[in-house]
Amino acid sequence: MSSVAIIDSGGANIASLRFALERLGADSRLTADPDELLSAPRILLPGVGAAADAMQRLRTLGIAQLIPTLRQPVLGICLGMQLLFERSEEGDTHCLGIMPGQVRRFPVREGLPVPHMGWNQLRPVRSSPLLRGIAAGDYVYFVHSFAAPVGAATLASCDYGGEFSAMVAHGNFYGTQFHPERSASVGAKLLANFLELD
Repeated sequence: MSSVAIIDSGGANIASLRFALERLGADSRLTADPDELLSAPRILLPGVGAAADAMQRLRTLGIAQLIPTLRQPVLGICLGMQLLFERSEEGDTHCLGIMPGQVRRFPVREGLPVPHMGWNQLRPVRSSPLLRGIAAGDYVYFVHSFAAPVGAATLASCDYGGEFSAMVAHGNFYGTQFHPERSASVGAKLLANFLELD
C-alpha cells in the first residue's frame, strides 16, 4: 500500500483529500513532525485560505525551512501549490521559494468573477509522469482568487481571461492549482500518477 504524509497546514479540504487517497488504496497520515516528513515516501501540501496565514502556520510548526529541502515527491494543492513560489501578492507574502515567480490576484474583468470557481479545462504544455492519461481539454475543479503565471515550471495551463499555471513541476516538487480530490476521474488519475512517482 502506498503511504503519503499530508502536511498539517490547516486546510479545510483534508478529509476529502484523505478519502480520495483511500479510494486509490493509499494510506495517509496528517503530520507536522519533521522526522515523519523526512521519512515519508511522498508528501502532500494542501492549503485553503490566505497565503500569509498558511506560511505563518508552517513557520510556527517549524517546517517552513524543512519543506524546500525534501527529496521525495511533494505535491502542493491549491494554496499549497502557490506556497511553492517565491512570493504571493496576497498580503505581500514571502513563500517557500522553491519555484521562481510571484503569485498574483486575478484582475477584475467583466463576466469573470473572482474567485475563479468551477470546472475549467487543462492545457498541457510539456510532458510529465504526473500528466499520464490526462488529455488536453480535460476538466478539473478550481476555487481560487490568486494564480501563478505561466513560466518555466508550468506543466499545464488554464484560461480564465488569460492563461495561468494549472500544474507546475520543479525537480521533485509538483503543484496543482485545482483540487484533484474534487475533480472526478481526472483528479483521481492525477493522484494515482503521483502515488507512482519515485
